[in-house]
Amino acid sequence: MTAPTPPAPWAPGSGRGAQGGVPQMSQEKEEKTGPAGAGWTLMEVCARHAAERGGHTAVICEDRRTSYASLHRDSSRAAHALLASGLGRGSRVAYLGRESEHYYTAVLACAKAGAVIVPVNWRLTAGEVAHILADSGAELLFVDEEFAATAEQVLSGEAAGALHTVVRLDGRAADGARDRGAGLRAWYAGFPEQAPEPGTGADDAVLQIYTSGTTGLPKGVVIAHRTFFTLPEAIRAAGAGGGDWIDWRATDVSLISLPGFGIAGLGWFLHGLCAGATHVVMPMYAAGEAVRLIGQYGVTITFVAPAMLQMMLDERGVTPESFASLRKIAYGAAPISPSLLQRSLAVFGCQLAQIYASTEAGSVAVCLPPSDHRVGSALLKAAGKVCPGNDIKIVDKDGNTLGPGEIGQVCIRTPARMLGYWRRPEATAAALAGGWLHMGDAGYLDADGYLFLCDRINDTIIVAGQNIYPAEVEKQLGEHPAVADAAVVGVPDERWGEAVHAAVVLRPGMAARPRELLLFLHGRLADYKIPIRYHVLDSLPRNPSGKILRRAVREQLGRSQTATPA
Repeated sequence: MTAPTPPAPWAPGSGRGAQGGVPQMSQEKEEKTGPAGAGWTLMEVCARHAAERGGHTAVICEDRRTSYASLHRDSSRAAHALLASGLGRGSRVAYLGRESEHYYTAVLACAKAGAVIVPVNWRLTAGEVAHILADSGAELLFVDEEFAATAEQVLSGEAAGALHTVVRLDGRAADGARDRGAGLRAWYAGFPEQAPEPGTGADDAVLQIYTSGTTGLPKGVVIAHRTFFTLPEAIRAAGAGGGDWIDWRATDVSLISLPGFGIAGLGWFLHGLCAGATHVVMPMYAAGEAVRLIGQYGVTITFVAPAMLQMMLDERGVTPESFASLRKIAYGAAPISPSLLQRSLAVFGCQLAQIYASTEAGSVAVCLPPSDHRVGSALLKAAGKVCPGNDIKIVDKDGNTLGPGEIGQVCIRTPARMLGYWRRPEATAAALAGGWLHMGDAGYLDADGYLFLCDRINDTIIVAGQNIYPAEVEKQLGEHPAVADAAVVGVPDERWGEAVHAAVVLRPGMAARPRELLLFLHGRLADYKIPIRYHVLDSLPRNPSGKILRRAVREQLGRSQTATPA
């Protein structure tokens, strides 16, 4: 794996355009003023922070600090290196590695070169990585040392597609120790610090994230620059009370704890970047380390999955003082139990905001704001209300709009939504039919416009014509003191069409017999919703966003020897 030798630094007026590698800078680019809004690009906001507050810390990772000036300078050099490697506007660039300042340098370099970053889930097998590289048409791959063997395996086959350049992020110091980012720095050394001008705008693609593939092969979701500006702009336009939703401030210290290969992790960073916040980055989430970082750096805001809240609260020695710096926690990506929510309200001592989104939505679509997080409130069961600038409706299978209390498919209209699925026009047309993003979730709106989710449309279990939403059953199972985690799926049944099965993970040192679980659910659920079999598993398969992979659960249940009828 070798990097190309950089040519002599380019000078304005040299005549080399996009085909030659480096486009000329625009000498008459209009300077934007005021808050960054929907017409901005990531390269513009990066340049603005570097000019106005370059000494402010942008990223802290493993105690290494990177200022906004350094991030702008390094990503500009890397952008020139991309262009010199033959990439330009619309080219795909893949990244296989954990989160760090080097990852964000690569993301912003792509933005400045007009290219599209394709983050690759580092948990995938070589075959799955090869699918993403081939499907995206990625021409260059950034890879860190930890996953170099996977990259080598992909390149040794015939599935590398258009890939022609691999850049190793890491290098070795004189003493042989690993030097994070040394390979990347060597690759862009000698290139200009001034950012190129690719001619891209707010509606141009900048990010392509592959869905987790809960059903079939993952699809590439193409996201534009505007995605990361529209929500903050709409909240500002809403005026008073806008900050009661979810907000990012220049004074924030934001903990990045979710993987950057998903929209939850990278989107959270990019929203904070647009605000000019400081980001404390975790290459790998560990609850004890998260608690330490919150205290050490005075973290003020973060986004987590409910399971991560539980793990932090369960850390030994944790008290409300451990989280004294926090002003707001956003949570989402999976259901939260009432008991965990109440415990979080008591211990974290800050505002809580639940958010509902998807990769295709690009940004937060629905939010249950802090003002609705009151102990005992029925609204704690809601996903929230549609965010400023967005619209929401519930439709039946024929596309007709349903009224309050009627369960159907959730549809969102948002300016932050994806441009489409990469090279899948039919899937794009179906997902964005009528200008509305069809979320794939079943739910209903109450009379006040609050969204209550029932489950994924494709996860609905139908027993003798009756719809059963697994999340409803899982929530009740999670209230049993011995149950740490639960997943409910439908399995084929000759008599009823499907039968309800439950997979449970028990708390350490605790036991629960199937009949005990069945009796616990009686009175809490209608009889037809209660699982007829219970399987005890060591853990439940989840995707990187924390959502249960029900297809994998069904496969596990097929192999499980611990299934017991109630």
